[in-house]
Amino acid sequence: MMVDFKGSHYPKDVILYAVFFYVRYAVSYRDLEEIMAERGVSVDHATLNRWVVKYSPLIACQAQRRKSATGNSWRMDETSIQVKGKWTYFYRAVDKFGKTLDFMLSEHRDEAAASAFFARTIKTNGWPEKVVIDKSGANLAGLQNINWLLLLLYGWFWLIEILQVKYLNNTIEQDHRFIKKLTRPMKGFKSFQSASATLDGIEVAHMIRKRQFSTSGQSAFQQFAALAA
Repeated sequence: MMVDFKGSHYPKDVILYAVFFYVRYAVSYRDLEEIMAERGVSVDHATLNRWVVKYSPLIACQAQRRKSATGNSWRMDETSIQVKGKWTYFYRAVDKFGKTLDFMLSEHRDEAAASAFFARTIKTNGWPEKVVIDKSGANLAGLQNINWLLLLLYGWFWLIEILQVKYLNNTIEQDHRFIKKLTRPMKGFKSFQSASATLDGIEVAHMIRKRQFSTSGQSAFQQFAALAA
């Protein structure tokens, strides 16, 4: 399914270039406004923000459908993101090779949020054999909820192995750095929707860096644009 650009007053490639540049590099919207002007495109920072908020989640949805196969040994953790002066929690999961599985911004860090994230990640990647988490009781409870689901609803006696071993989670803790590197210059988000959408785009750019899409000789931007086609 293509991302729909109907009704836009700008060409599709211009929109995609602006969105990709913002989620891939640490720039402000006003900086991006200047960069676009230097390339002959007059567009204000508010419009650039609307593009990122509208199109990043749609492209991220396509990225989930088109990414290459991932492993069944997972690493899961959350990192904090500031929204309107308050801390929110960005749940993320990668496989043991560092390939991105899924991600979800939450206003809360608790059992309900962890359960929702695991259910979402399983839906997009299938069932894991094992999941490595930190010492968080909420994350442990979330995974145990999924195992109870396997027992009660599906009658499975094969359960997800849960490991709470800190050094095994270094893969995802290191992976957080790329996200933090880009969000830090943004100095906090004005709304939860804007934060979630922007993080969707940042994760897609990160997946491209990790070569998670089957491409032959395409640049990073070409891969990003291809996800909208």
